[in-house]
Amino acid sequence: MADEGRRGEEEDRGPGAAYQAFTGMEVLLEKLKELNYEQEVLERHHMKHLSRHYFVSSPFLESNPGEQFYMFTILAAWLISAAGRTFTEPQEYDEPNATVSNILAELRASGVKVDFPPSRLKSGSGEHVCFVLDQLAEAALRRRRFSFRRPTYPTETTEEESVMEDDAELTLSRVEEELIEEPDDEDEEENLIDLEALKVRTSQAVVSPADAPPPAIDAAEWSLEVERVLPQLKVTVRTDTKDWRIHMDQMHQHEDGIKSSLHEAKNYLDKLQENIRKSLEKVSSREKYINHQLEHLIQEYRSAHAKQSQAKERYQEASGGVADRTRVLAEVSEELEKLKQEMEEKGSSMSDGAPVVKIKQSLTKLKQEIAQMDVRMGVIQHTLLQAKLKEKSNMTRDMHASSTPEFSSALL
Repeated sequence: MADEGRRGEEEDRGPGAAYQAFTGMEVLLEKLKELNYEQEVLERHHMKHLSRHYFVSSPFLESNPGEQFYMFTILAAWLISAAGRTFTEPQEYDEPNATVSNILAELRASGVKVDFPPSRLKSGSGEHVCFVLDQLAEAALRRRRFSFRRPTYPTETTEEESVMEDDAELTLSRVEEELIEEPDDEDEEENLIDLEALKVRTSQAVVSPADAPPPAIDAAEWSLEVERVLPQLKVTVRTDTKDWRIHMDQMHQHEDGIKSSLHEAKNYLDKLQENIRKSLEKVSSREKYINHQLEHLIQEYRSAHAKQSQAKERYQEASGGVADRTRVLAEVSEELEKLKQEMEEKGSSMSDGAPVVKIKQSLTKLKQEIAQMDVRMGVIQHTLLQAKLKEKSNMTRDMHASSTPEFSSALL
């Protein structure tokens, strides 16, 4: 949502709004150079030089919010002090909200309208950071009574002068080309001027000034003709490439060139050595500062590392019987699965109603058979009873029958 809002603002302001921060940062850097920030800020705090787009927020530039915010607070405090107001220099581990609030309060006190929240400055880069530093730099320059003037451009030369300069350049380049070229022997003999014959002709043509006729040629035309013919009036002197004097001259020339190049290179190397030495000092001081600030964290890390090693030892000791326990757990799990399977089978069999129906049918059948058996048993009992009664009656009758003759015989 924030990116969409930022894009909307840039579209409202125009297509060049995205690049305005780059030009603003370049102007800010020039103002800081006029205020001599390199010696008063960078060397005192052992910081590196700012790039052209250091405080610009862009996805195409590398960013370090912590370092940029610290650099912003240091520059802002220095600019406020340079503008004639007292301001305590912030430290690296100060509260960011309090530091930003103090800087904006000083900016409002100088008469600058601030219509953005302080949280926009906590990232250490962006349009608002450049705006705050630019306004503070303007106040510091006004206190030093410095102002940028309009540039003065040189007057343009006329067309005739430029044409004459071009002709002169062409003539000079033509002369150099002809001197560089190596003509053949025949051409050289043709181009050579016989100096002795020229002297004789000159001596024959000498006339006293009184007898000489007045010149009928204009001086301007004569000068133009001289300029036209001058490149052709050359004297070619043959040089022997095997002459030792030429080699000596070349050696001296090369020696002078080496000495001049050595002097320039030595100056560059001395500057490079000084810059490397300063960079090494900054790195060593920064390293000492970081080691001093992080000493308690290092101690905590060491103690945590010792605790970790102890925990690893305990873990190794405790993990000795894990394999056996894992095997036992696997066996118990297997038995549990079997029991679960048996319980499921029994539960499914118990929930099935077919055996109950069969039992009920069997009970009904047993009841019927029991009833039939009871009837049969009753019939058998009745039959036995009838048989017993019949037998008893027969026995009684037989006993009466047998007892009657005996009684009669006794009577007799």
